[in-house]
Amino acid sequence: MKLFLAAVLLLLGTLATAQTSKNTGFEARFEARVMRVVDGATLVVRKADKTEQTVRLRHIDAPQMCQPGGPQSQQALVNLALGNDVQVRPIGRNQTDPLVAAVGVLVPATDASGEASTSSDLSRRQVEQGHAVSVLLRHDTGPLVKEERMAKALGRGLHASGGAQAVRDFKRRGGRCP
Repeated sequence: MKLFLAAVLLLLGTLATAQTSKNTGFEARFEARVMRVVDGATLVVRKADKTEQTVRLRHIDAPQMCQPGGPQSQQALVNLALGNDVQVRPIGRNQTDPLVAAVGVLVPATDASGEASTSSDLSRRQVEQGHAVSVLLRHDTGPLVKEERMAKALGRGLHASGGAQAVRDFKRRGGRCP
């Protein structure tokens, strides 16, 4: 009986996972190479099939390129990611960007397994360095708020000058680059 229940639960879990991915249309995790950095939160990657995909980093907001700190934010992401192989874990889509994902740079294997591993999440690195801010979620301050507070306390990146306009305020006021 226990074996039967375990099999039923496993089958239901498999069906639920398949149904969720069917409904959302999200791709499975994939590896790609970073070909271009659009801004401090957006990459263009080339997949194994040679197609390119624009990817927005999850949980962060970076300054527009015409906003103070925008070029520095972009350059920081260039330094972290451009030309590197990455693992992309899609988590959603939004109105302006085709794919929102967790992205980590792949580190070549150093053990006998021969499998690459991912380094720290690019979103987290951008916030830790002060080149992006944690996106506010509906009922909390955002998933990377601790990293953002530390960057502010240390005066890193966007927080160095103290009087910089917040990214979300700039965008709320209709701030868009020409």
